[in-house]
Amino acid sequence: MRTHLIGLRKRVAREAAILLYTSQEKEYKQAKKRATQTLGVRVLPSNLEVAEELDKIAEETEGPSRKERLLRMRREALQIMESLRDFHPRLVGSVWRGTAHQNSDIDILSFSSDPTVVLAQLQKSNFRVARAEWSAVTKRGKRESSFHIHLALPSGDEAEVVVRSPEKMGLFDKCEIYGDLVTGLGYPQLRRMLEENPLQKFMPKQG
Repeated sequence: MRTHLIGLRKRVAREAAILLYTSQEKEYKQAKKRATQTLGVRVLPSNLEVAEELDKIAEETEGPSRKERLLRMRREALQIMESLRDFHPRLVGSVWRGTAHQNSDIDILSFSSDPTVVLAQLQKSNFRVARAEWSAVTKRGKRESSFHIHLALPSGDEAEVVVRSPEKMGLFDKCEIYGDLVTGLGYPQLRRMLEENPLQKFMPKQG
């Protein structure tokens, strides 16, 4: 029975990962729900199980080009962060983790009490702003707003710069997928990693 349950969880995780990889769904929760409906089961895998399947699918599908893409995106992130050094930028998301695939974008946090100053700095550095908008989310029962700047890069990659209040600079979110803290990489750390170990992965130790 236990082996059967494990097999079902893996099937649902794989189906959910396919939905995410093909951009049919954007959120893990919705992808898992749709996968259970498609397969006609009620077993829900963890976000980590789905992430592991997503990583396998990307590796199977993209081959060597995946590493080339990751390296390129990390170098692009460094350029963006160099422009934003006054705003304490941090690289987070799949490009930080080392799990980026063909649909991934570059996620960067920055900190300023005036988001328009960050926007102006990016424009001054000749980054093409696709759009900029306020976004609100509810965390632990509290409504939080942040300013999101979407960049279209010459390579075809996309980047999202999130501007948060300076008070949140030393606070790290808990990752909903891996369960660890999203510490990310600051500008000096990213530059050093690109020199020493450019394809390094940042994953929590299991077990």
